[in-house]
Amino acid sequence: MVTRTRFDDSECPVARSVDAIGDWWSLLIVRDAFDGSRRFGEFQRSLGVAKNILTARLRSLVAGGVLESVPASDGSAYREYVLTPKGKALFPVIVALRQWGERNFFAPGEPHSQLVDRRQGERLRALEVLAADGRRLDPDDTTVRKV
Repeated sequence: MVTRTRFDDSECPVARSVDAIGDWWSLLIVRDAFDGSRRFGEFQRSLGVAKNILTARLRSLVAGGVLESVPASDGSAYREYVLTPKGKALFPVIVALRQWGERNFFAPGEPHSQLVDRRQGERLRALEVLAADGRRLDPDDTTVRKV
């Protein structure tokens, strides 16, 4: 029987969050792409994932239009994986998972990776859900209009 890999001790809030909510490989690949990983080996080293699983997830992300496989930027025979506009649109999702993980899966003062503004070097403000008029919304302030 295959043992499920867990990330509940990871230093990354995204990894802990995804561990709590479901299939993690694809979102962690996207997280690593935002962090600058481009090549198969970089993803594999960062994640410690088996080659067959990584191959399947990368193929799925390319097929889904989240990543694009392009010639290596150094002119070598390798291929690289880059985020498409659809993949880049996942940035708020990754930030939300990271912030949720920071709040819910780390003890006060426990060290973890941090996402910071490149220009200012400061941590990001907490994401908020806002109404069209700028009011902060909580779940009780919203409803789903079903079709």
